[in-house]
Amino acid sequence: MELAFAAWAFLFSHSHTTEIAMTTGLHAAYFFADWVVMMVAMMFPAAALMILAFYKAQAVRHADEAFGSTWVFVTAYLLMWAVAGMAAYAGALVAESAAIHASLGPVVAAQFGAAILLIAGLYQFTPLKEKCLSECRTPIDMTTWHRDTAGSFRMGLLHGAYCLGCNWLLFAALFPLGMTVGAMAVITLVILAEKTLPWPTSASYTAGVVLVLYGAVLIASPLLTIH
Repeated sequence: MELAFAAWAFLFSHSHTTEIAMTTGLHAAYFFADWVVMMVAMMFPAAALMILAFYKAQAVRHADEAFGSTWVFVTAYLLMWAVAGMAAYAGALVAESAAIHASLGPVVAAQFGAAILLIAGLYQFTPLKEKCLSECRTPIDMTTWHRDTAGSFRMGLLHGAYCLGCNWLLFAALFPLGMTVGAMAVITLVILAEKTLPWPTSASYTAGVVLVLYGAVLIASPLLTIH
């Protein structure tokens, strides 16, 4: 949790530069640095429960190796999100390219962003979202990816993949929302609610309804997002 607090402190203290780096086609190093900080801030509060559960499960079987195994698990989890960062960077470059901005007017660009919000909202109701969320919420010894013979690295990758399956469109929604710290905080609360509250479906569906309605409003009235 200390890492998550430190990441949020960085985001708040560099909110202007973070927004610029994540929404414009700057050098890859700046983008990935902000991506990693953002991911730690937004995902670690929810992921901390599974990481702690993994450590306890390892400590029962191999007490002397539990600490090292847990870091291998976390490293693999981070690696999965780093791969997602590469895809996000590629998407940001395409979206910010001069060719696209030259061919799309501000109204169409705003509607395109609104469509992303609408799609992100609809995804909240899909069986894939439900499956991934179920795996992320299930106690580690009952997940389909936990096996006595499975390595820590493989389990970290699989947990990262399920988390990515849960949240990738919520992260995509941050781009049309302006990649502000406020938007990050709201999405973080949605993710945390889905992972920790006793009624995850209600949390997912509520977020889905809000995103669909907001996206539909912006598609119909794109000038609301044009300053």
